[in-house]
Amino acid sequence: MQQESARRTNRERSEETRDRLIQAARRLFVEKSYAETGTPEIVREAGVTRGALYHHFADKQALFAAVAEREAGAVAEEIERNTVGSPSATASLIEGGKAYLKAMAEPGRTRLLLLDGPAVLGRSGMDEIDNRHGNRTLREGLQAAIEAGQIRRLPLDALTGLLGAAFDRAALAIDAGADAADYQAGLTGLIEGLAPAS
Repeated sequence: MQQESARRTNRERSEETRDRLIQAARRLFVEKSYAETGTPEIVREAGVTRGALYHHFADKQALFAAVAEREAGAVAEEIERNTVGSPSATASLIEGGKAYLKAMAEPGRTRLLLLDGPAVLGRSGMDEIDNRHGNRTLREGLQAAIEAGQIRRLPLDALTGLLGAAFDRAALAIDAGADAADYQAGLTGLIEGLAPAS
């Protein structure tokens, strides 16, 4: 029993160290950029050893991937939280879009996911992460709307990619100072424009 308790404590300690590394790396990547951040700064910021860093992550790129995965997961959670109980599949898509833009307004998130992410991990690497999170929620929402007959039956993967790109472009514009309400109105119009012809 005591040995099991010690093992659990070691596991918890290991998770805490990993978490500190991810949080420290996020702060530095946002403040300085991925390229300008070195692993010695990350371990100093996290208060751990270089050995601890390389125990958890193969290299700085792997640590960045963990940061991106956590950020993308937080975005998907925000979308899912804000679409529960929507009155229709189309309303869910619109509310999900609002939640996406709100989640992407978290300082540094747009840079991490939409600028540095593709540069560091490659487009396919970021797509893999996004397909587990934000794109997954969008695809599920579009599929539900198609099945409910609320939007036209269009190729689902292509539609997800195109609409996802529109949401990403909106997030980048808003991050650069554009009016969020204008972009939200445009995105709502895009979604409503997918309704079947009456």
